[in-house]
Amino acid sequence: MSVMLTKFESKSNRVKGSCPLWNYRMGVLVDRFEEHEGPVRGVAIHPSRALLVTGGDDYKIKVWDIKPQNRRCLFTLHGHLDYVRTVQFHHEMPWILSCSDDQTIRIWNSTSRNCIAILTGHSHYVMSAQFHPKDDLVVSSSMDQTVRVWDISGLRKGSPNTPATGGPGGSGPGNFETFDTFSTVKYVLEGHDRGVNFAMFHPTLPLIISAADDRVIKIWRMSETRAWEVDSCRGHFNNVSSALFHPKHELIVSCGEDKTIRVWDLTKRTAIQTFRREHDRFWVLAAHPNLNLFAAGHDSGLIVFKLERERPAFAVHQDSLYYVRDKYVRTYDFNSGSDLGLLSVRKFGSPYVPPRTLSFNPAERAVILTISSDNGLFELTNLPQQPQGGEVKDSSVDGKKGNGQSAIFVARNRLAVLNKTTQIIEVRDLSNAVIFYGGTASLILSSTASVILYDIQQQKTIAEVNSPPVKYVVWSSDELLSHSLIHETIRIKSGAWDDAGVFIYSTLNHVKYCLSQGDHGVICTLDNPVYLTRVKGKTVHCLDRSARPRTITFDPTEYRFKLALLKNNYEEMLYIIRTSTLLGQSIIGYLQQKGFPEIALHFVQDTNTRFELAIECGNLDVAMETAKTIDRPECWDRLAQQALKQGNHKIVEKAYQQTKNFDKLSFLYLATGSTDKLSKMQKIADARGDPMSRFHNALYAGDVHGRISVLRDVGLHPLAYLTAKTNGFDELADEILEAAGLTAADVDDVPSFGTSTLKTPPIITPTTTINWPSVSAGENFFDRALANGNLEGGVEPAYVNGDAATAGASSALDAWAREEEIHEEISPEDGGWELDVDGGEFQPAHVSDEVPPEEEELGAGATPGVDETELWVRNSPLAADHVAAGSFDTAMQLLNRQLGVVNFPLLKPLFLSIYQSSHTYLSPVASLPPLKLHVRRNPEEHSPGRVLPVAARSLQSIRSELTEGYRFVSGNKLAEAQATFRAVLSALLLVVLSSDDEAKQWRETVTSAREYLLGVLIELERRRVVKEEPDNVRRNLELAAYFTHCQLQAPHLQIALRSAIGEYAKANNQAHAARFAKRLLELKPDPKIVAQARQRIAAGDRNPRNAVEVTYDEFTPFEVCAASYTPIYKGSPSVHCPYTDASFLPQFAGSLDPLTQLTEIGAAASGLPAPW
Repeated sequence: MSVMLTKFESKSNRVKGSCPLWNYRMGVLVDRFEEHEGPVRGVAIHPSRALLVTGGDDYKIKVWDIKPQNRRCLFTLHGHLDYVRTVQFHHEMPWILSCSDDQTIRIWNSTSRNCIAILTGHSHYVMSAQFHPKDDLVVSSSMDQTVRVWDISGLRKGSPNTPATGGPGGSGPGNFETFDTFSTVKYVLEGHDRGVNFAMFHPTLPLIISAADDRVIKIWRMSETRAWEVDSCRGHFNNVSSALFHPKHELIVSCGEDKTIRVWDLTKRTAIQTFRREHDRFWVLAAHPNLNLFAAGHDSGLIVFKLERERPAFAVHQDSLYYVRDKYVRTYDFNSGSDLGLLSVRKFGSPYVPPRTLSFNPAERAVILTISSDNGLFELTNLPQQPQGGEVKDSSVDGKKGNGQSAIFVARNRLAVLNKTTQIIEVRDLSNAVIFYGGTASLILSSTASVILYDIQQQKTIAEVNSPPVKYVVWSSDELLSHSLIHETIRIKSGAWDDAGVFIYSTLNHVKYCLSQGDHGVICTLDNPVYLTRVKGKTVHCLDRSARPRTITFDPTEYRFKLALLKNNYEEMLYIIRTSTLLGQSIIGYLQQKGFPEIALHFVQDTNTRFELAIECGNLDVAMETAKTIDRPECWDRLAQQALKQGNHKIVEKAYQQTKNFDKLSFLYLATGSTDKLSKMQKIADARGDPMSRFHNALYAGDVHGRISVLRDVGLHPLAYLTAKTNGFDELADEILEAAGLTAADVDDVPSFGTSTLKTPPIITPTTTINWPSVSAGENFFDRALANGNLEGGVEPAYVNGDAATAGASSALDAWAREEEIHEEISPEDGGWELDVDGGEFQPAHVSDEVPPEEEELGAGATPGVDETELWVRNSPLAADHVAAGSFDTAMQLLNRQLGVVNFPLLKPLFLSIYQSSHTYLSPVASLPPLKLHVRRNPEEHSPGRVLPVAARSLQSIRSELTEGYRFVSGNKLAEAQATFRAVLSALLLVVLSSDDEAKQWRETVTSAREYLLGVLIELERRRVVKEEPDNVRRNLELAAYFTHCQLQAPHLQIALRSAIGEYAKANNQAHAARFAKRLLELKPDPKIVAQARQRIAAGDRNPRNAVEVTYDEFTPFEVCAASYTPIYKGSPSVHCPYTDASFLPQFAGSLDPLTQLTEIGAAASGLPAPW
């Protein structure tokens, strides 16, 4: 007896009149249909519409709408005179077929809701009736021991739309002959000795199967003229309730009152599987139309089951998938999609049971297959390279078999076999002989409570993980240092690792992901389960249940974002934010949960959500902006609390003003020393008429008269008198006594308190205009990137295991590394510069004219320490650090050697600015000279060999200047743009870099500034030619064309192209203008510009000529000489700027670079070092 593969089971008592609707995948009760009065015996679902038909013991047939939002009974069909046994929808026509204990079969039109045919002829209860899947036939079975086949083709030619006069349903006895004209009995099949419970047609063959109380299943064959019995299947011990043809295989499935479900071979008529229950008789069977699923109803409920496992046996090696389909081992190439059959295993095990597992050995090109039939078998076979002569090799020729429930390769010539019965693992060689040496491999062993890693050679457990029972193991290419347990409500079918180390797995209806720390989510939904074999990029390779290779394209954005967040890969995260629609409360909630509200803040649009995130991450600027939009008191209160924590009293003041919290405002002004505003608060309190607020403000401001006035106004004359008396206002005290109707004699008994010493505390450091000190966290990665427009339409970063992509080291970086190792000293004279004119101002800052103190003044044994600036010079190979130390001579040597700089006077303001920014002065005692302090960029460092000066200029600040240059270009302010780009190139010489990523950004910034500066100079030269040499049209056109070949951003390149189009059109060079217009269209400009470009292209097509010959060949790659503004075509000799890499004609070698005006063209340079 076989073990049933149960997918769903429900237990329920017999409830009269109830028809439950179950979701068998989720195992939940969806709904109940409860309008029948008595048991429901027949149900059927429409093959294409959301309809359900039921028939019951109340003689009624009901049609239901089963759409989730509108489940209800649509109508009821009346006509049967006894219990309704079965009901069925026709696959094409709007017909419903029913049979009843009233010995009739009825066909109903579900559109007109009328009975259109009554089939009579049975002499006992009609137990079942079924439409033919293709032809106009009906098969019925009855307790009169016959099976009848009816021809209903007449119904298609014309069916009555109105019932006969015998009653509402046409059930009068005089109507039978009328309806019988549309149907005839084609065959009467007799052969059963007892009543027949069920009969049905084969889905494709001319066969009929019937099940009866004589414990026999009979198979009948039909022809055009007759039908006859083919054979019988005997084996049930009691009445056979139902029997079905398998929808896809040559099998019969039957059930009966002997508490068994049996599977029969249709060709051999022999039982091949038997499933038995202990206490429940089976009554009905149903087959899924598409899937390998069956349902059976029994005494205490129902079960959904399948006959065999559908998970294909497969193994993946490199770009090939080896799998089993239809008892053939096949290979599928992931790249080319080729699918070849290599080996037949049809004679391996039972012909009806597919192989369970496959293990592939690439060294020997061999496979091991296991199968569950015959208590577990395995077979070892070598695979051919490809089928020879169109024939596929059979595994029985040279295959080696044995008993075992599991078998895998553990080495190139060793396999391990598990025998569950004896609980022994055998290690065999390729000849299938048992050996004792186990090799160096390990096995994964699964038990009911744990998974064990077992070493074969040492024969001991290496590691163990407690877990629920494990069926399958999928190895990751990476070493996992932790494990996570994910609970799913439905079955997990398969899994595979993607390139990033994320586990992708499939359930019955979803493909999901799981990150290493346990986060998981849905990637896509599935109509039918699949078995994942490989995940590559955005493609999932899988096998469906028929073992056919499929690919599913999905969007990995969500889990890639979460993985990048987990591994702090900010480049990847920013790219995803820029290029995807990763929005929604789930992602925002995830970022909050993981402690990254500042990241969510950058792509959230909802105002309330932005406010919550801004408060959580302490971004007061965004919180202030959103609070103004929301403008609710509770938001201002929360903003005030957060701002107060950060010491930003200006925002606190604004929030208190919005909520009119006067008391807190007054105290805030007291704390910040805002005496003017305290005076205003007194006036506001007077206007409001609030005596307590007036008193507080007068107290805070030190206004004694104000306090006395408040006390007098509220009638507290004793307090007013004492306040005046103790503060020396005797006249005012006497006035208060007089107003109270008293004299000095009346207050003789009041003790004398002396003069008040309460005074307003003096303001040492006014903080009215500045916020309280706070530790700046600096701009985070996203603030900097979004502010500078990074990755706007950028290139996707390399994605390797979710870590930050590391750019490949270029030759320049290699040179930097070598420079750090071989540090040569070059004399200042070798640099080719002199600063005699400004020598006084360019003295090194650490050189002093004062005579150093004599050594004996230091005391016995004391020696002076090394100056901090000298340490900076020793510790850094960067010119910026030498400038900060005041060692201008060595800084200039480094710039000359590394980047070929020779014209240093232009860098003088930068040198002085950096030096001044690196030092500060403190005056502890007024009578002593101030102390000179050196500002470090690594203040936590105590080792003298690692201390470095503060970085005065950051790469991001210079990139912001570059953005300003872009705006000048857009605004046609070319002179300002020229100065800005030159200033950027000068500043980039003295930037401190700390990583390969920054070095890459530095080089990109240098290139961008060079290209824009070159383009601006070309355009300025063109405008000069137009103004001073109006007849030189050729040079004007050439410069306009060269401007379009500078590497500019798309908006600015559009400007260059449109300018060139205009100039060439004026000169009647229509062919060139048309080609510029085509380049313009590639940039996808505005529709108006597109229309103009198309007009220019059309003009060029009509007149493809050029009136002026120019030195310009757009089809040959070239670079523009930055000195002569002429093309240097590919292959022609050229020299380059050692700093910007700008190209020049050879005759300019050794001269000053006109672009930067700093470097010598063609000079040898080593490049910047990489000290990080």
